[in-house]
Amino acid sequence: MVNKAILIGNLGKDPEVRFTPSGRAVAKFSIATSERWTDQQGQKQERTEWHNIVVWGKQAETCGQYLTKGRQVFVEGRITNRSYDDKDGNKRYISEIIARDVRFLGGGTGREGGGFNVPPGQDDVPNMPEEDDIPF
Repeated sequence: MVNKAILIGNLGKDPEVRFTPSGRAVAKFSIATSERWTDQQGQKQERTEWHNIVVWGKQAETCGQYLTKGRQVFVEGRITNRSYDDKDGNKRYISEIIARDVRFLGGGTGREGGGFNVPPGQDDVPNMPEEDDIPF
């Protein structure tokens, strides 16, 4: 079985970095990917999808330090789905990409240059975080 997502997109806002009670860093941010096509009537169409990204450990700290809104980023990870209760007690569902590899690309408004890569580390990606461990 395979659960793998590979995305290249632009950050919608600066990453939010928090720390679990045990001191482990976790960063959350969203990226936009766009699809462009010409419809049957010859009209140009575009659809933007937003993806929620979660990064753990040293990579999370580095993302918080270097990534900014508008920056282009490559993300490789696995898709997870979870539910939570909102402030009104309604059950909500969210899909997230738990990133294993984050690479900063040259586009966007962030640091210019050929990109800054954060080496992936299996020990930085927990199998499935407990909901209580995510401080968001």
